Amino acid sequence: MKDKRVIITGASSGLGASLAEAMAGQGADLTLFARREAQLGVVAERCRALGGRARTIVGDVTSQDDCQRLVDAATEEEKGIDLLVANAGVSMWARFDQVEDPSVFASLMETNYLGVVYPLHYALPHLKAARGSIVAISSIQGKIGVPLHSGYVASKHAVVGLLSTLRQELKGSGVHILTVMPHWLRGTNLRENAFGKDGTALGEGRRGHSKESISLDACSQAILDALAKRKREIVVPWKLRLLPWLNLISPETLDRVVTGAVEKQEDEG
Repeated sequence: MKDKRVIITGASSGLGASLAEAMAGQGADLTLFARREAQLGVVAERCRALGGRARTIVGDVTSQDDCQRLVDAATEEEKGIDLLVANAGVSMWARFDQVEDPSVFASLMETNYLGVVYPLHYALPHLKAARGSIVAISSIQGKIGVPLHSGYVASKHAVVGLLSTLRQELKGSGVHILTVMPHWLRGTNLRENAFGKDGTALGEGRRGHSKESISLDACSQAILDALAKRKREIVVPWKLRLLPWLNLISPETLDRVVTGAVEKQEDEG
């Protein structure tokens, strides 16, 4: 990552912040984007202390104007873009038939899907020029269904479909595309910020994930390793790669496995 010019969305906390710090430690030139200015500034300071360069842009991935401003700032002084990490996301935790305000599904699509489309639209010409990479954080839920997450699952399926299509359209351009499909991550605020049935965030009362979740450091390192090898797709942890295959072979069995896992999370959370 030495001197690589990198944009990371959703960089003020969680996986975005973890990736920023890991890349800064390798000497990356970072443009960090998120809505929360103070938290973003803290992450940028940590990145500088680790030996990277970091600038911050405050904005929202659901705003086309903000995403264009992000790319303009990252490429000023004739700089280019070597890597776009589309990381911003929001979840949900509610049965579909208990959701009181269906506009929550639009909010999920705006952040999780259009939050990839908008920055990528403006960054793509620069990525083509640099023969760079696109990394989008989807989820294993982008390949399978999961109870209580219908809107989140749909938005992550959309991301997987978008990137699969772009690989075909950009073949021969030199642009590398990596789809990241992690399991539940520890150390994020994704769960407490997830939409509940009334359309508001669940809040701090929702405890963190169980021991089956994975750490931010482990996920960040897996992404860096996959980038170095220019892989198309990674599932973290690797054992979850079996789930889409199980869905083809015995979808009823997969339903039992996934439902049991979610019920266990409910009991522990």
